[in-house]
Amino acid sequence: MVCERILGSLKELDCTGKSVEYVEIEWHEAFKKIHRKMTDKGREVGIRMDDSVLSRGLVQDDVIYLDQDTVIAVSTPPCEILEITLKEGHERMAAKVCYEIGNRHAPLFWGDGDSFITVFNEPMLAMLQKLHGVTVEKKTAKLDFDKRISASIHNHHH
Repeated sequence: MVCERILGSLKELDCTGKSVEYVEIEWHEAFKKIHRKMTDKGREVGIRMDDSVLSRGLVQDDVIYLDQDTVIAVSTPPCEILEITLKEGHERMAAKVCYEIGNRHAPLFWGDGDSFITVFNEPMLAMLQKLHGVTVEKKTAKLDFDKRISASIHNHHH
């Protein structure tokens, strides 16, 4: 089975009486056009998206297949993240935090409240911990692509 477009989301489409299968798309795969995956029920799925996925991405609950009996939707599993908050009186460090994360081509998201989120890696954690007035906490969470700040997200590392 080949899935070639996003048909909507589970919230938008009527999936009553249909079996819903999920295909896991990791955060770093969300903006790739071609995938070969297995659903959580063991069905092999080929995914071949158009160029729109390069900027939009595949996100949680996107429906990529729908027939009378079956729905195949995207699931983005939790990953290790860094939640960055600024101590009171150090709000201007937001520019430094965003610059340093962007300079490393890492994805950047709004967190809850006044925090920022980026994907965990040791060098990023070490760099952020050195910034005065910045608190960094390593957590596991699902990335919310509706809260992304970066224009695009790529699996690019230095």
